[in-house]
Amino acid sequence: MSRRLITAIEIDGAGSDPAAWRGASVDPSAILTGELALRAVQRAEAAGIDFATFVDTLEAPADDPTRVSARLDALGLAARIAPSTDRIGLIPTVTVTHTEPFHVQASVATLDYVSAGRAGWLVEVSTSAEAAAVIGRREPAEAADTWREARYVVDVSRRLWDSWEDDAIIRDAASGRFIDRDRIHYVDYSSPSFSIKGPSIVPRPPQGHPLTAVRLSSFEALQAAADADLVLLPGAIDFDDRLAAVRAASLTPRVLLSVSVLLDEASAVRRAAGAPVDYAGGVEGLAELIEGWNAAGVDGIHLRPASLELDVPVIAEQLVPLLRERGLLEPAVERAMSLRNRLGLKRPANRYAGSGR
Repeated sequence: MSRRLITAIEIDGAGSDPAAWRGASVDPSAILTGELALRAVQRAEAAGIDFATFVDTLEAPADDPTRVSARLDALGLAARIAPSTDRIGLIPTVTVTHTEPFHVQASVATLDYVSAGRAGWLVEVSTSAEAAAVIGRREPAEAADTWREARYVVDVSRRLWDSWEDDAIIRDAASGRFIDRDRIHYVDYSSPSFSIKGPSIVPRPPQGHPLTAVRLSSFEALQAAADADLVLLPGAIDFDDRLAAVRAASLTPRVLLSVSVLLDEASAVRRAAGAPVDYAGGVEGLAELIEGWNAAGVDGIHLRPASLELDVPVIAEQLVPLLRERGLLEPAVERAMSLRNRLGLKRPANRYAGSGR
């Protein structure tokens, strides 16, 4: 039986195909100003798509003349786009292996404020020696260790978001009281790789906790699914086995199938020259697949367009209306709401409220 479908797109340079930037309709300079990403997100928002994710890594892009050898910081790009959008959720990739957890959570909380409660973060790890050398903070570690550490980062971030109660800010100029110190709580947290003391420097985010997402790109990442609000399953092959594993390992995350797509009329030509894709063809065929995946238990579809300029308009103007005709999507949301509300997730209670800690 089908259910209300969650829809999302991925923003990755000019598209998931490394050659997308060379398309006749693409201005390469727009990639590094954020304009290309902004256009894609605004098109997705107008169509009623629920959220956009933003790709990022700590490793420097390959020095290859056939590819764009630079990438905008995902969290910064999401913050750039937030004031120019109203309804769509924004979930940048944040690699937590070499970054300071205190600063990471403060940045994600700030994005939630900038977007008026539409933020999340796609937690990622790094095992490469290159990333370790770029940051210079620690040696590379095995995947199991980095994902174990990621769970600590998620845990302490949520504690720091709770370190301010929702009504901690008073702003009473007459009395000279601007903060209620009894509603700000001290976090004393230790893990095998880091320790943090004190409250956050950012008040509690509008959503309480911005959405935490995990891409299930390895077996080791499965352990982090138990902490996630949202899980992305890359590729459609054996998705049912991976979906069952997520359901067994966690409580109630929303699970989306993440597939790369190439949808314009010249798809066969573009595919021959570009990277492999999960689906190449028309919207009718993709809509039929999506309906089947939804009926099999997937909560939504995360589309990774080969080209933002070519494929996102097809997604927005043809695929989404077709999914709506099939009864998989509700009418487009025309009012602002938090990303949690949009996905049917509750706002978490503050663990420290009334504790006196």
